[in-house]
Amino acid sequence: MKRFFTAVLLPVLLAACDRRVVDVDPSAAPADQQAADIYALKTKSLDGKPVDLEQYRGQVTLLVNVASKCGYTPQYSKLQKLQEAWKDKNFTVIAFPCNDFGGQEPGNADDIRQTCRVDYKTTFPVMSKIKVKAGSDQSAIYRQLQSTTGVLPRWNFGKYLVDSEGHPVAFFGSSVDPMSPTIQDAIKAAMNGDSKSES
Repeated sequence: MKRFFTAVLLPVLLAACDRRVVDVDPSAAPADQQAADIYALKTKSLDGKPVDLEQYRGQVTLLVNVASKCGYTPQYSKLQKLQEAWKDKNFTVIAFPCNDFGGQEPGNADDIRQTCRVDYKTTFPVMSKIKVKAGSDQSAIYRQLQSTTGVLPRWNFGKYLVDSEGHPVAFFGSSVDPMSPTIQDAIKAAMNGDSKSES
């Protein structure tokens, strides 16, 4: 039992209690990472239609890997509150459903839509299901986020803050409340052109 806890349960518990707050300083990154531009990438909507992230240039965004059957799924409500609080200031949340962690997003687009739009009444953009973990099938967006920040989510509801030019400026672990002063201060700093959070 001790071996099972150490090898299986402990890593899951540590990942699920991810309280990391990582500031990213683009000026300190290697030249190739400084050029990283999330808004130059493309993805697909929950309906499978092409989405050019260029449409978000000029906005500050919070990219979140979400799941419908996770202990953190109620964060959808907080993410919606964050969206409502900042939407008139060129900010949006963008959700990326992901089944990588604990198989907690097993459903199809209709199931995900039910959770997001009906159960939690979200209005922010929700994209099609992607792969977050490193590997040959990793989303190009998360590959770029990993390359630029040096960090990947350990569980569902990891959050990257991206500035108006498409540069990731901070990462917040799953346990960090979307409405926390830490995240709101970082949003404010990104809007003011400061690449570091004030936390």
